[in-house]
Amino acid sequence: MISIVILTPHYASSTWCLKELMKILECKEIKQQIVLPVFYHIDPSDVRHQINSFGKAFAEHEGGFKDEKKNLQRWKAGLTEVSNLSGFHLKKDGNESEFIDQIIQWVDKSIIPHTSLRVAKYPVGIESRVEDICSLLCLGMNDIRMVGIVGIGGIGKTTIARAIYNLIADEFDATCFLPNVRETSAGDRGLVKLQEMLLSKILGGSNLKVDTDDQGINLIKERLCRKKMKILLILDDVNQLEQLEKLVGEQDWFGSGSRIIITTRDRHLLTNHDVNFIYEVQRLNEEESLQLFSWIAFKGDHLPFVEYRELMEQIIHYAAGLPLALQVLGSELRDKSIREWNSALKYYKGSRHLDIQKVLRIAYDGLDQNEKNIFLDIACFFRGKKKNDVIKILDNCGFSADSGIRRLMEKCLITTTTHWSSDELILEMHDLLQEMGREVVREESPENPGGRSRLWFHEDVRMVLEENMGTNKIEALLVDLPRGDDVIQLNPKAFMKMKRLRLFINRNANFSGEIHYLPDELRVLEWPKYHLPYLPSNFHGKKLIHLRMTCSHILGVRMEHANLTVLDFSHCELLTKIPNLSGHPNLKELTFSHCTNLEEIHDSVGRLDKLVRLDLCHCSKLWNFPRSIKLESLRDLDLGGCSSLLNFPDIDGEMKNLAEISLYGSGIIELPSSIKNISGLRDLRLQECKNLTHLPGSILQLPHLESLSIVECPRFDGEKLMEDNRQFMASIVPDREYELTSLPPNSSISNDDCYKKAAVQSLEFLSPENLVLSESNCFTNSSTWQPTLSYLDLSGSGIVSLLTSIKRFVRLRGLYLNNCEQLQEILELPQNIEEVEARGCISLDSFPQVSKKFQFDTSGDSLDKLDWLDLWGCRKMLKKLRNPVLSPSLRTVCICPSCLCVFVWLCVLLKIYNIGSTAIGFTWPCICWTRDSNQLVQFP
Repeated sequence: MISIVILTPHYASSTWCLKELMKILECKEIKQQIVLPVFYHIDPSDVRHQINSFGKAFAEHEGGFKDEKKNLQRWKAGLTEVSNLSGFHLKKDGNESEFIDQIIQWVDKSIIPHTSLRVAKYPVGIESRVEDICSLLCLGMNDIRMVGIVGIGGIGKTTIARAIYNLIADEFDATCFLPNVRETSAGDRGLVKLQEMLLSKILGGSNLKVDTDDQGINLIKERLCRKKMKILLILDDVNQLEQLEKLVGEQDWFGSGSRIIITTRDRHLLTNHDVNFIYEVQRLNEEESLQLFSWIAFKGDHLPFVEYRELMEQIIHYAAGLPLALQVLGSELRDKSIREWNSALKYYKGSRHLDIQKVLRIAYDGLDQNEKNIFLDIACFFRGKKKNDVIKILDNCGFSADSGIRRLMEKCLITTTTHWSSDELILEMHDLLQEMGREVVREESPENPGGRSRLWFHEDVRMVLEENMGTNKIEALLVDLPRGDDVIQLNPKAFMKMKRLRLFINRNANFSGEIHYLPDELRVLEWPKYHLPYLPSNFHGKKLIHLRMTCSHILGVRMEHANLTVLDFSHCELLTKIPNLSGHPNLKELTFSHCTNLEEIHDSVGRLDKLVRLDLCHCSKLWNFPRSIKLESLRDLDLGGCSSLLNFPDIDGEMKNLAEISLYGSGIIELPSSIKNISGLRDLRLQECKNLTHLPGSILQLPHLESLSIVECPRFDGEKLMEDNRQFMASIVPDREYELTSLPPNSSISNDDCYKKAAVQSLEFLSPENLVLSESNCFTNSSTWQPTLSYLDLSGSGIVSLLTSIKRFVRLRGLYLNNCEQLQEILELPQNIEEVEARGCISLDSFPQVSKKFQFDTSGDSLDKLDWLDLWGCRKMLKKLRNPVLSPSLRTVCICPSCLCVFVWLCVLLKIYNIGSTAIGFTWPCICWTRDSNQLVQFP
């Protein structure tokens, strides 16, 4: 349970509020209820020390009734206690919308159970080890404690850490499991990325950016210490003291009760960082090893046939109690015959010093050539990368990636995890398996890197490219240089001998020097920051499938690559035109975003049948686009920011797969009537299209359109759009879903500078913000809108009167008229209305139904379903509601003229806020007190 205490300047004036606070603090003490103070336009020190408005309130209480005097000290102590809790403070110049978002995020984190991490499929021996480590953690103590888990590779440190996380995570305010610290920190900006991940997981949100690791240290210290949060932080696979210093430097970075768990192979690392509690993971004993191996090799914990038992005991001896070795061997021997088991055992006996690498190598040797190639590519280049991206690249290299990866997973050589900030699957493998795979490659040519099939280590890569040591053996090359040493002086003939090179990926290097040759066997070429204006003239790249040259100085490419599926030249600011692509029928992705000098696109682009994604966003000089397009496979078209593009192409034939079109900030004047041929369109974004004047009448009749955004389009004729669709709207199917956002002004709805907004969802939600109705200033023409409308938002408009015709909206549940400063009268409301908001309507003085409602008038339409009424700041209405007798259906009413009200709308927002299947409840009636009536009104 969560109690949110909203403290305003006049909070202490209410003895009811003070009594409620005592009850909340009692629940905090007895039931461990979470309490969040919200300081709304009030300094926490005023609450803590009962000064200023709080001091004045208590001075009045001292002159009040005897019962109140007896409670004064308890109330003061309660206010002091709640002011010392971690909470939120909104100052008078603060952004209320952002403030609410912060509170919702906090509540979200507080009530959603922590997502469990994947532990071993067969967790043999884990429970006893977890219990031992928990005894070191001493969770009942309020100290800050670091605990190390040390052991050799493959012994199960990560699995144990994951199991501990799942067991105790819910006992902490926030949690973070940082996997693969060793590998991640070795990459470009690795420690910075880890710091960002830590801060994002602990503090919530994904937009927190860190520029340097020193800045990250300060952010971790300042934000975590200031929050005083009790956190659980697990750093998995640490191998350098610097990682600990920059992620968990000192214990006082964290709040009381926090626990930091570190897994490593290096005990000395832990003692150097003053980690005083260290658990060394022991190998599995014979019984545990038998159980785990039996689970894997025989798909169950039952004992195998008698003839297998003796062999199994001998094989387990060679696994030496390492869970990883048992998993690999068990997977390798699963479903094999006795003869195959005997053959494997004979091999093991032939190796006098059978170390773990040789045990793991057995599984590799059992792969076919396709599976071996995929395994080695993952071990050398793609561990920690998105599975779908890797499959595309490996398929492009001629491998059967999908089936091969599935087979590697069956043999326990690779696994998948979910990316920490998305639902995408990430390829993973154990450190020892990666080391084994890379050792396989090193053994191809121990002394000469140029004689190996794959190069990834930065010293080997530099030697080959700068000293022309490449050979015909090299198939794939990854350039990933350490920080501060990222320049390579190319030998002009560096690629001359690499005739079989199929994959070249540059992650972060800056190159200099000429290139005389690139091999035609290349399937994947990713070379961001390419430093030359053209690729070598003798490079034809007929097998090239994947070409990315982002942020390059390239001026153009001779398009001879007939098999291309992906072409990415984003941020290439020197490109001026896209040439004829008619010879590239297999293109699926075409990206030229942020090519700020790009002016022309060849008409052939409009006839690429297999094109799925076309991204030209922020090509600000683009003016020549294909006059017509017929892209049957296209799903995503982005022309946002193309401010020089005036004409949208005609749609030549049905394009049912195109779901999203972004024209944000483009120079488009109008859309053609043929837009109806994009029958699958769901989302059309037209924000800030300064030239847009017209949309075709058929636009709202697209069968799958869900969102149409038209924001700050000053020339757009919205009335004509509605007029063209009058007949359509009268016959629309009620369950039809789409959203029309941001309807700007037209001849009868005009305002040059205001931000315009309108929304329709399933023809149930209409929200024009800041509409100025220039003729009658009345919301009258309800025949334009279907009576199925459920929510109507006219907030900020210049409407003067809401006429009786609105009664036709029999399904209307919510009416929002906030800040309609010219609104004078609301004559009638539909009988099923549930919510009415008219905050800040300073001219409103006629609201007959509400006046009756306040006096329990049962004549006529009684609005029995109205349970939320907000007339905050409606000064003229206050005079008519001095002594209200409230109707039972009214759950909440707010009629306060200024800041003299409890933050009612925030309470209600949170009261109805649901996350997953968990609803947040609050103990509150809402209190509103008005200066004019000098009357405290309490609503149940």
